[in-house]
Amino acid sequence: MQYLVSVISDTTETGTPEEEAAIDIFNDRLRAGGNWVFAGGLGGPDTATVIDNRGTEALLTDGPFVESKELVIGFWIIQAADLDVALELAADGSKACNRKVEVRPFL
Repeated sequence: MQYLVSVISDTTETGTPEEEAAIDIFNDRLRAGGNWVFAGGLGGPDTATVIDNRGTEALLTDGPFVESKELVIGFWIIQAADLDVALELAADGSKACNRKVEVRPFL
């Protein structure tokens, strides 16, 4: 089963050198355990473009889809045997990046 682990922050600032080092160690652990699929950081909401092509032509709007104090600043896609394993890994990821995370299964 694959899970999306979204990293949630109230700032677009990147991690400190210590956080970056902890993330690298966590990523290495995911790879060694066979849980790594993909991960990445995201640009801030000011870099977003929303596209709505439900009508007769595509409508492009600058900015985030939702205005919020918190934003998704990065993510991991992990492979885990079940939700309990995914939550345990996500808790370790939260500790590594020093931010909240949200876990969702892929359907």
